[in-house]
Amino acid sequence: MNVYTKLACFAGGALFGSFGIKLLTCKDAKKAYVCAAAAGLRMKDSVMETVTTVQENTADILASAKDLNEARAAKEAAEAADAELNGEKEEA
Repeated sequence: MNVYTKLACFAGGALFGSFGIKLLTCKDAKKAYVCAAAAGLRMKDSVMETVTTVQENTADILASAKDLNEARAAKEAAEAADAELNGEKEEA
């Protein structure tokens, strides 16, 4: 690359950089940033509500599953005790 091309690239970069900073700091851009941040916060709140609901439902399902397993274990224990009693009666 010759010197003029490098100089043109430098000048273009400096001009674009200056213009970019002015563009990013203008009032309209700040309004856009605020709107985007507010939308992000609203989305976070919505997602957290959904997460809370899922956690509550999961806790209910887990509690029901534990109850079901306990009832099943009690039924199997009762059946085993009955079978043992019936086996002793038949032997006697």
